Amino acid sequence: MANKNQGRLAEDMKRELIAVISTMKDPRLSQGLLTVMRVEVTPDLDVAKVHISMMGKQGGTAEAVQALNKAAGFVRTEISRRMHIRKSPRFVFVADDGAAYAAHINELLAGLHQQDADTDGEETDDE
Repeated sequence: MANKNQGRLAEDMKRELIAVISTMKDPRLSQGLLTVMRVEVTPDLDVAKVHISMMGKQGGTAEAVQALNKAAGFVRTEISRRMHIRKSPRFVFVADDGAAYAAHINELLAGLHQQDADTDGEETDDE
């Protein structure tokens, strides 16, 4: 039961985090497509680990994580106000390269499909 409520709280917090981050005016956050991948909240609401991914700029994720960790107090205050919770967790932003890895795998698979199509075309020409 506690995991169900904890998961719901994490999803609500993720939605509010996206809204708060989109209103921030730090230039390091607007250099690419910033995505909140997932939020992991401890059961005692002490710490929330937020996984961030950025597409569009090489090394942009590290800069965005640095900017968000610098503004963690502001984010904590805004989340507390928006969600009407008394105890807001301390946010720790970490880089997540899952989206970039998925894009790389899709490129590899597309290359394999292209090679298959090329080899099938050559075999039919020879016959």
